[in-house]
Amino acid sequence: MGINTKAFTLINTFVFLAFFHLSLVSCQKITTNRRGNDFTLDLIHRDSPLSPCYNPSNSPFERLQNAFRRSFSRASFFKKKLDALQSTIAPMRGEYFTKISIGTPPIDMLAIVDTGSDLTWTQCEPCVTCFRQLVPIFYPYNSSTYRTVGCNDKACQEIRPSTTTCKSNICNYEQTYEDQTYSIGDLSIETFTFTSTSGENIYVPNIVFGCGHVNNETSFNNYTSGMMGLGGGRVSIVNQMNQEIKGKFSYCLIPLLDSSPTNSNATSHIYFGDSADVYGLDVVSTPLIQKQQNSFYYLNLEGISVRNKTLEFKSSIVNACDEGNIIIDSGTMLTYLPNDFYSVLEKTLVVSINATRKDDPFGIFNVCYQSENGTIDAPKIAVHFTNADVELSAMNTFIEVEEGLICFTMVPDEETAILGNLAQMNFVIGYDLVASKVHFLPTDCTKY
Repeated sequence: MGINTKAFTLINTFVFLAFFHLSLVSCQKITTNRRGNDFTLDLIHRDSPLSPCYNPSNSPFERLQNAFRRSFSRASFFKKKLDALQSTIAPMRGEYFTKISIGTPPIDMLAIVDTGSDLTWTQCEPCVTCFRQLVPIFYPYNSSTYRTVGCNDKACQEIRPSTTTCKSNICNYEQTYEDQTYSIGDLSIETFTFTSTSGENIYVPNIVFGCGHVNNETSFNNYTSGMMGLGGGRVSIVNQMNQEIKGKFSYCLIPLLDSSPTNSNATSHIYFGDSADVYGLDVVSTPLIQKQQNSFYYLNLEGISVRNKTLEFKSSIVNACDEGNIIIDSGTMLTYLPNDFYSVLEKTLVVSINATRKDDPFGIFNVCYQSENGTIDAPKIAVHFTNADVELSAMNTFIEVEEGLICFTMVPDEETAILGNLAQMNFVIGYDLVASKVHFLPTDCTKY
């Protein structure tokens, strides 16, 4: 039976509008006591029922397989980028998006959120080529606060990994992603508006962003408007808002497969400023390492324990003694470990599990088990960073990839180490760029 495309488009539009309504009515979820420019935004996973990208015809397992493929594509980019820090290609974009507004008066933008890239950009009229998006395309000359960046402006030199050219004393940028999405246009300055889940509007002037007149989008089904870059570079929006948010942001990611009726409208959230502070007796903190000419956030991995056996992180591929030997990334789903260390971890893991071993028919995972009820007796696994022992739950480390098959969500890689978003779910992950710390607090993110 064929799909009624008009009906399908109407369904997606309805879901999209419901998401916008949700961000206005969810003020009961957070405190309204604000100290300065702190605010909270809904963070919607692309496969959430609240997402305009959501395809109800796909089964949960089909959505997972698509996500696994995106995870491997993104992870493969990190290898290339680490080999060539001056690369002009950014990684395949993240898994989450949020709503922000640009200009005066504000125009809504549905932005992909990415901790692995810096430049924030949106499509702009007049378009040479633009992809379809659900909200109106931003027309900069209708805004009283819009201006372009000059060729000699410092910002024009700081938008790595983009390339820049000069035309009529306007800094032109070109940002390309591994999935062949790209944006080309004028580097510009505007007022950004963030509508917090408390219902309050936060206005931040003088944000450098890309106003794209030549754009192509391949990964989000032409629903989004552009990107919100949260990486470690100077043009990243978190660094541009450093004074307003005091260098602090955090997020709390809900489990992907939490589809209970009571949580059907639950969303992940991202917090900025004082609302990003991470408190509690169970908080652990580790140094945040940011490397020169690099947008990524790094931690020091010292080891991983299975039950009560701790495996010291040793690798001939990634130097365990280097400052920052593992990337923490919200846009990569799985956790990747160097082949030699992963081999030791796998051997320790399999002897601790009493279940029937099965092969992954998709060839993605090394360690899988047969399961009658969607669970196995998974061992306790903890990841040990400098000064921080992070105990993961079974939800962070094992996932049902098809009916009756459970797989271990850490996988081997030839060159890199990445802590993916599955390992971060049901934690408040706090970034303090001033103190150079990352904080972990285990919690139920559907209630946080």
